[in-house]
Amino acid sequence: IAGALSQYLGAALAVHLFSRLQPETVAWLRVAFSAAFLLAWRRPFGERLPRPRKRGIVSFGVSLAAMNLCFYLAVARLPLGTAVAIEFAGPIAVATFGLRSARNVATLGLAAIGILALADVRWATSGTGVLFALSAAALWAAYILLGARLARQNAPTPAERLDALAWALVVGALAITPVGLIGLRGSNPTWPLVAGCAAVGVLSNVIPYALDQLVLPSLAPAQFALLLSLLPATASVVGAVVLGQIPTLVETLGTGAIVAAMLLRRERTIGPD
Repeated sequence: IAGALSQYLGAALAVHLFSRLQPETVAWLRVAFSAAFLLAWRRPFGERLPRPRKRGIVSFGVSLAAMNLCFYLAVARLPLGTAVAIEFAGPIAVATFGLRSARNVATLGLAAIGILALADVRWATSGTGVLFALSAAALWAAYILLGARLARQNAPTPAERLDALAWALVVGALAITPVGLIGLRGSNPTWPLVAGCAAVGVLSNVIPYALDQLVLPSLAPAQFALLLSLLPATASVVGAVVLGQIPTLVETLGTGAIVAAMLLRRERTIGPD
C-alpha cells in the first residue's frame, strides 16, 4: 500500500512536469536521481559481484528503466488510471502463467475484457498511448521475473538487495540517457523542474522499488503479482484526486474487470498455507 501510494503520487507529479519537460527526459531524470540517491545512501562501491549477479543487475536495470520510459510516454497521452490498468496486463500474465489451475481461462478472459474495453475507448484519441502502455506491461512482467531472480541470487541480505537495486538503477539510467538527452532539446530545465524530477525519483523509484526488493524474496512471482492488484485502483484514485482525471463508466468497468481478474487468483495464490 505504501509503495502504491508513493509510486502514483510521484507519477501525478511527473504529469505536472510534462508541460515543461518531455516525458522521456522526466523518465531519464527519475531513474538517474533515484540511482544517485541509492548510491549515496548505500555506498556499495567496494563490493565484488560474481558475473551471474552482474548479468542479473544489467538485465533488471535495463528492463526497469525501459518500463519507466514507456509508462511516462503512456501517461503523457492517457489518464493515469487507464494507463496503469492497461499496463497491468504484465502482472496478470505473470500471475496467470505462474499458477496452473482451471481459473486461468476465467482470469485471462476477465483481463482481456478489461484491457480491450480500455484500449477501445482510448484508441481513437491516442492509439500511441495504448501501445506505449502495452509495451510497459511487457516490461513490467520482465521486471517482476528478473527482480525475483535477482533478489534470490546467492541468498542476498536485504542490504545486498538494495545495493543491487542501486547498481541496476545506474545501468538503467545509462541505458536511456540518449533518449533523455534528445528530449532535452528545446526544453529549459530550471532548478525547480530538476528538483521536481528528483522528488519523482524518490517517490516513484526509491521507495516502491526498495520495498519490492524486501518483499520479493519471500513470495513467488505470481504471489507478488497478485499483491499488485491494488495498483490500478490506487492509480485511478490518485489520478482523480490529484489530476482531476475522472474515469468514464467504461474505464471504471474495464479497470474493475482487470482487478477482478487478479483477485480471482487469491484463493490459490495466498492462503493459510
